[in-house]
Formats: sequence, structure tokens, C-alpha cells
Amino acid sequence: MSIYRNVIWFTKGIREYCKSGYEHAAKTFESLEGVRLEGRSYMITGANSGIGKEAAMKIASMGGIVHLVCRNEQRGQEALKEIKTQSGSEEVHLHLLDMSQSREVHKFTKDFTESGRPLNVLINNAGCMVNTRELNEEGVEKNFATNTLGTYLLTTGLINHLQNSESPQVITVSSGGMLVNKLDSSDFNFEQMNPFDGTMAYSQNKRQQIEMTDHWSVQYPNIQFTTMHPGWADTPAVRNSMPDFYEKMKNRLRTTEQGADTIVWLATSSTARKAPSGGFYQDRAPVSKHLPLAWTKSSEKERKVFTEKLETLASKFRS
Repeated sequence: MSIYRNVIWFTKGIREYCKSGYEHAAKTFESLEGVRLEGRSYMITGANSGIGKEAAMKIASMGGIVHLVCRNEQRGQEALKEIKTQSGSEEVHLHLLDMSQSREVHKFTKDFTESGRPLNVLINNAGCMVNTRELNEEGVEKNFATNTLGTYLLTTGLINHLQNSESPQVITVSSGGMLVNKLDSSDFNFEQMNPFDGTMAYSQNKRQQIEMTDHWSVQYPNIQFTTMHPGWADTPAVRNSMPDFYEKMKNRLRTTEQGADTIVWLATSSTARKAPSGGFYQDRAPVSKHLPLAWTKSSEKERKVFTEKLETLASKFRS
């Protein structure tokens, strides 16, 4: 990360990503009161805590069918019970899946498609920031396996199913942290990162999610693909993965409800559904995917190399 990118990004973060930034933006938000979602089906990964759980709660309260995709059974069951109780909905379902296990992700998409259950909206919320370099059982670095490869396998595995639905959408929770990184396809496993930096690995993964979404938005024009940044929210993931940041910023962080707001708006608002595919959103508004003069834009060749390498890797786990 260059000093310039770091300074510009942090200044932007203090101004826009904190609770005060949300409160300023929210003055012009359209009301979602009265929006009903009966018959519309949503899948949310990482839904047992944080903004994923909050989004699931809101959507269930509006009458949507909600599929919670969680790694931990106990926490998943607790979230399922709480969401059902507070939303008053019985149309909330739990699925157990570790997004870092690539073959499991592929099998899950196959099983869900074959079940015949409808799906209108996929919300890719699950993510991780592992601060030591660890490999999953398949030899893939865990941050990349979860944030990039897992998201790619889940989305591509469900695309045909989504295309048979009314007004299909894919919403991916990225991060403003990706603004400090340019796409890099040379080291998916971070073997050359010495010393290993979990924050920068996560940031690169989030840039990769933006590039994947741009690619899909062109390849599948009948599905609306969007990415969003929730701002700096007080979530278990932030507390556990970024303890120093949390201690410094805890009084400025957004609530989980504020962090989840743009996810819910993208997933439920008729206005949002009419927006062009491929946008990156922050506080319900499309924003730039790059900092000014930061030199993070990729060439067509670089994007092509990335998508081809990612698809080649993903294909190994589809057999």
C-alpha cells in the first residue's frame, strides 16, 4: 500500500465510513416501511452474526424466505431461533457450509439447485481476515479460499438457478479497504507475501470480488450484480480480526443495523432493483471503485488473466 493511498483512504474513512457518515447520508434515504417480500427467496452467507444476521432479520421481517448459510452449527441454530422469534417468520432455513472448503461449496450449490427451492437473491456476505498464513484442507490459503474462491464457486454454481427466477440479484459485501489495492493475479495463495499481512490479503480479496462482479455483470445481463461497502461497523469480525483498530475506533463505529442497511436496501427496494448492474454502493449510493490518482485500475488484459486463472482454479473443485 502506498503512503498516498493509505492517507487518502483513511481520511475518506473518517469522513464517510464511521457512524457520523451514515447518519449524514441517512437523511435522504427512502423509507422501506411497508415493503413486503412474500414469495421472494434470499440466501445470505455468514448469517449467524454481524451484518449478515442483521440483514437476514430485516428481510425475514419483511416476509422474505431466508436461507442462512453458516459454518458453525451451534451459532447457526442460535441465529435461526432468534431470527424466527424476532421476525415472526417461519420461512427461515439453516444450511451448514464452510465457505473456505472449495469442494463443499460446489457440492452445496449442486444440492441446492437439485432441491428445486427457488432463489431470487444471493447475498455473498461471508468473509474472513486470518492474520496468519493458513491453508485449508485443499492447500488453498484461507483468506483467498473464503473471500474470493468461495464467493466465486458459490455464485457461479447458483447462476443458472438464479437465471430461472424473477428479478434475480447477486449482492456481494466488499470493503472500502479494496480501494488501496490494485488487482493482483500473480499470487492467489500469498506465498510471496513476506511477512504475511492478513489485512492486505483481505484487501486484495475484496478487490478481486469487485473484478468478479464486473465480469459477471457483462456475462449475465439478466441478473443484477452489485457490490457494497458497509462502512466501519462494530461486528464480531472487526473485534476479533482487527483488535487494535477496534480499540481506536470503537466509539465511532457504525451499528450492525447501519452496516447492513445498504445490503437490505439493494435486496428489497424496487428503486435499487432498477439500477444498472455492476455498481459499487456505499450508503445506498453508487460510488467509485478507485481512489483518485491511486493507479489501481486494471487493464482489460489484467482482468482477463485474473478471470481465466480463477476459473481454471475453480474447475479443479467441480469434479
